[in-house]
Amino acid sequence: MTTTTKKGAKALPLNRILSGDCIDVMNSLPEASVDLIFADPPYNLQLKGQLHRPDNSQVDAVDDHWDQFSSFAVYDQFTREWLKAAHRLLKPNGAIWVIGSYHNIFRVGSALQDAGYWILNDVVWRKSNPMPNFRGKRFTNAHETMIWASKREGAKYTFNYEALKALNEGVQMRSDWVLPICTGHERLKDENGDKAHPTQKPESLLHRVLIGSTNPGDVILDPFFGTGTTGAVAKMLGREFIGIEREESYRKVAEKRISKVRKFDREALEVSASKRAEPRVPFGQLVERGMLRPGEELYSMNQRHKAKVRADGTLVGDNVKGSIHQVGAHLENAPSCNGWTYWCFKRDGKTVPIDVLRQQIRAEMN
Repeated sequence: MTTTTKKGAKALPLNRILSGDCIDVMNSLPEASVDLIFADPPYNLQLKGQLHRPDNSQVDAVDDHWDQFSSFAVYDQFTREWLKAAHRLLKPNGAIWVIGSYHNIFRVGSALQDAGYWILNDVVWRKSNPMPNFRGKRFTNAHETMIWASKREGAKYTFNYEALKALNEGVQMRSDWVLPICTGHERLKDENGDKAHPTQKPESLLHRVLIGSTNPGDVILDPFFGTGTTGAVAKMLGREFIGIEREESYRKVAEKRISKVRKFDREALEVSASKRAEPRVPFGQLVERGMLRPGEELYSMNQRHKAKVRADGTLVGDNVKGSIHQVGAHLENAPSCNGWTYWCFKRDGKTVPIDVLRQQIRAEMN
């Protein structure tokens, strides 16, 4: 367990599970100290009576006291209060994820907007193995909804687009995620062999959330920590976590679970980054370092055009002078051109893209 302290500021209790009411605990923590909040609040399921399967066996539904509210008004007030406390904790470029079902997510979404958050996406978690609707009077409830929001309109936030794309076999990640619910070895049990928590979330869900919207070293707060899925995944991925949980039985399960988790090594924690995030390399640097010589000719990838390198890192060709991008656009009669992918040079009879030289420099910089 660790803490961090800025000069004159209160210590931030990193990698700890804090006991108490989430609103009171959040209000006691330093302002603007958290990078991401993942919240799995009570759903207020409004269950009426017991639920049975066709064989008359009872379904282990969510009927715990922490999920029971006397009215929508009481639930809404609770939602507004914890969202206000969470908003104070977020850094200016922080963000929040809230997960819920049809029972509560629309009310939470409205409260988020009223509290000043800016909704970025809603993500549907489609369960590949949902519990059937035993009464047969409604559709099988096969999904839950997550709302992803930044602290305010126009605020910056972390979005690891390329990493999520890599997770999805090179295809842009969509806002509908097909993942299984907790079963088998992942489902935690208590001392009696029963479910340790009725709504335990799968680690695959938190893995995707944290890979996509945080970076190693970020601080993740979960105000409804339960059995610690957020903390376990955060620890594996090299993030710091703060958990808040008022139920002692859940805290005990979470502490035991997280103590067994091993952090991935530094190399494994690295993820695919956006090309725009890579260090900028001016074309002139290739000339300065002798990787390309003044007077050397470059050729377009389609072999239709050529231009000559000048000592200042510009090109000249067919009565046009300018940068690798400007000359390429002029020769192709196009509004723009990425000169790094347009031009190539020749070595030992082979055609080589100039971008290869840029990547060599970037590798040295890293």
